[in-house]
Amino acid sequence: MKILKITALFLMVISCKITQKTFQKKVRIIQSKVITIAHNPNPFSGLSEPSICINKKDTTNFVAGSIYDNVHITLDGGKTWETTHLTSKYGVFGDPCLASDKFGHVYYLHLSNPDNDRNSEEFLSSIVIQTSTDKGQSWSDGTAIGYNKLHDQDKHWIAIHPKTGELAVTWTEFDKYGSKNPNDHSRILFSKSHDFGKTWSKPVKINEIDGDCLDSDNTVEGAVPAFDNKGNIYVVWAYNNRIWFDKSTDDGQTWFKKDVIIAQQPQGWDYQIPGVFRANGMPVLDIDNSKGPNAGTLYVNWSDQRHGTDNTDIFLIKSRDGGQTWSKPKKVNLEQGKSHQYLTWMKVDPATGCIYIVYYDRNGLKNNQTKVSLAYSTDGGEHFKHIELSEKPFTPQKMIFAGDYNNIDAFKGIVTPIWTELSKLGLSIKTRILHIK
Repeated sequence: MKILKITALFLMVISCKITQKTFQKKVRIIQSKVITIAHNPNPFSGLSEPSICINKKDTTNFVAGSIYDNVHITLDGGKTWETTHLTSKYGVFGDPCLASDKFGHVYYLHLSNPDNDRNSEEFLSSIVIQTSTDKGQSWSDGTAIGYNKLHDQDKHWIAIHPKTGELAVTWTEFDKYGSKNPNDHSRILFSKSHDFGKTWSKPVKINEIDGDCLDSDNTVEGAVPAFDNKGNIYVVWAYNNRIWFDKSTDDGQTWFKKDVIIAQQPQGWDYQIPGVFRANGMPVLDIDNSKGPNAGTLYVNWSDQRHGTDNTDIFLIKSRDGGQTWSKPKKVNLEQGKSHQYLTWMKVDPATGCIYIVYYDRNGLKNNQTKVSLAYSTDGGEHFKHIELSEKPFTPQKMIFAGDYNNIDAFKGIVTPIWTELSKLGLSIKTRILHIK
């Protein structure tokens, strides 16, 4: 009996070691050098909040945007870039969001400011979407989504049906942005388009519990939608120290009557990072729409300060049953002692199912020095490996706004993280193209 027990224990230990060594599918990563897409020597220029997409019809074409009206285009897989400026009769006022469908349409969403006047009633009166059918080289004049000059429309994001190209957009509507009046509220709105963004459905409110208008933890904000292959639509957002979830199975006509809490977010989504003008831990939602072993899995990624205001971390939860049940939060980032990891964004490659998470990282650094890291998983988020993307650390400055988010896209093993860096020479938008074999 003792020999059998020892043998069984030996086999179990060997099996565990093998499992630990092979927990992820072996991949070969080819990295380009860090690429400066755009640079402004004026650190107060606002050049920040980059968003990027890979053209699903031509994977040598990446299109990016940055505030306020910058369009960054490459036609050779990221080797060379050209920067132009977006114009629209609705105005172009930042919060760029870029996406591409399988037909080669590229979409650029942003805020409105048609009168070029922040005091105008038309300021933030709609979310604007502009379309390019020639790889980002020219754009439509745009369509206004959710137009309402009596309220402020803000913090939008888009999802694209992987098969039909149907579009869904969610955002926050403020009765009056920044208002301290308890009678003013914020809500999550949803609208969809069946004709590649030319026309949009009447916006519907999908959240049950409204927030305030202070643009802080008690404001409902950070709504991100996602489509699965069947056309079900999912949305997450942050509010009151929690991550919230909603779902529609009928093309956005009906939603849960009661908001669902899927995770706690201790200290809330609005937190402070030393030396940073402003930071947040708003959630990101994506779905594995590949044909791999984790197909259909929903993933939600965010950051919070549950381990203390001196220790911000990146988290991930997942659901394999359409959002009925969720895993416990898994810390994604590496860490030696207490440090800050923040402004995370996630993308699940729809071809391979691999998960990629980009974030600012202070692990192992001092004096507010910051680097950019990438965490990736090939086994459904059970384990992560890490890559340092930036060439050297940089140091943010409290008085210089460097944006509220970074971004990343991934398609067929091509991964395009994009971020903002501050140096003595000014603000830069940077990327590092990865090819996962």
